[in-house]
Amino acid sequence: MGRPTTKTDLQMAAQTNYEKLMDVISGLTEEEWKTPFDFSDDVKKKEAHWKRDKNVRDIFIHLYEWQRLLLNWVQANQKGWHRPFLPEPYNWKTYGAMNMEFWEKHQNTSYDDAKSLFQTSHAKVLALAEGFSNEELFSKGVYAWVGGSTLGSYFVSVTSSHYDWALKKLKAHRKHCASL
Repeated sequence: MGRPTTKTDLQMAAQTNYEKLMDVISGLTEEEWKTPFDFSDDVKKKEAHWKRDKNVRDIFIHLYEWQRLLLNWVQANQKGWHRPFLPEPYNWKTYGAMNMEFWEKHQNTSYDDAKSLFQTSHAKVLALAEGFSNEELFSKGVYAWVGGSTLGSYFVSVTSSHYDWALKKLKAHRKHCASL
């Protein structure tokens, strides 16, 4: 399935990829749970997140924090507060530092709490999306605060696309563990 372009596709992709992610996580072996993520031997994995995240908790927190960004952004703008998606002082060139801040902030968050935060934010994002029409989500120019994109593209980014990212990371971790 390609990137969702309708409300129905968004809802289906978000839920399907969420379930895939949770299935992969529940299927991790004890050894895979105990082994910290380490992708340093793969020269193709250059992006900062390959070094940043060390376990499933870190993935849950990353997903949760990005979903929280969306929830806060939409709710603020609906109230007329005109906020950018990324909070000050971050922008699309510096959001890597924001991701590190999220990671650092949650190093004492337990796995169970991280999982619960993520499950709750996932449900809230889907509930928020439900309140918009297909046109509000996927037509350009509906909301000036969205800019040149569509509101739905932000929902896709923090759900199904981000879940794909997490699945790739977990599959790479499993492959790494199998090679040890």
